[in-house]
Amino acid sequence: MLTVMSIAGFDPSGGAGTLADIKTFAAMGCFGTAAVTSLTFQNTVAVYGASHQTPEVLRAQIEPVIADFEIAAVKVGMTPTRELIEVVAEIIEKKRLPNVVVDTVIRSTSGYDLIDDEAVGFLIERLLPLADVITPNMAEAGRLTGSEVKDLDGMKWAAERIHEMSAASKSRRAARRAALVKGGHLEDEATDILFDGRAFHIFRSPKIATRETHGTGCALSSAIAALLARGCDIPEAVARAKRYLSELLRAAPDIGHGARPLNSGIAPRA
Repeated sequence: MLTVMSIAGFDPSGGAGTLADIKTFAAMGCFGTAAVTSLTFQNTVAVYGASHQTPEVLRAQIEPVIADFEIAAVKVGMTPTRELIEVVAEIIEKKRLPNVVVDTVIRSTSGYDLIDDEAVGFLIERLLPLADVITPNMAEAGRLTGSEVKDLDGMKWAAERIHEMSAASKSRRAARRAALVKGGHLEDEATDILFDGRAFHIFRSPKIATRETHGTGCALSSAIAALLARGCDIPEAVARAKRYLSELLRAAPDIGHGARPLNSGIAPRA
């Protein structure tokens, strides 16, 4: 069985972070492992705070797992400090971990900042060049590029700009890198735009009428990582992950008093 690792924050309500990633990996037929970067204090209503791990604690979680398992893909989520980003980047480089998907988690659905400005800059400099796929939403793309992203043209510009930013480093991954800007907050339809350095790929799906959900970015990025591990190319992995997310949104359980969580453990139909 293929083993995939999540390096992300811990959401005790189960809708996002490592718990959502592990459930998604299992739904995709992979064995999930995880290292926690930050213990967040949250439920479906809000994020109330977080206790970030030290670099030593994060390293101590990751290294025994990668020494024991052959890691087929890595999903990186919340990395809130410069020091934690450095640990993750160093291990990815040293161990040559494949199929790295970086979900640039910057702010929670409820508006809580999950990373500081210094760490955002270091994320761009140190971690994005090691990613095979980078998956910001429109707001995150705006934070990364310093320019507001409001429509499809802005998404295309941002995807190309983020690709350029990640390619600025002489990384071993330069031949395989893509930026996916997610447009789930567009009014008419959920349109995501992927730029792989050669062409734009546009993925459209109808908006699904549902109460606001959280954890959608975690589910999408972890599904992409698992599908890359299973041998899909990047556009195929994105297309299949997006279909899977649509299934999750339709089947989201009506629990909690805020942005309801996804049931990421359901198996995709295709």
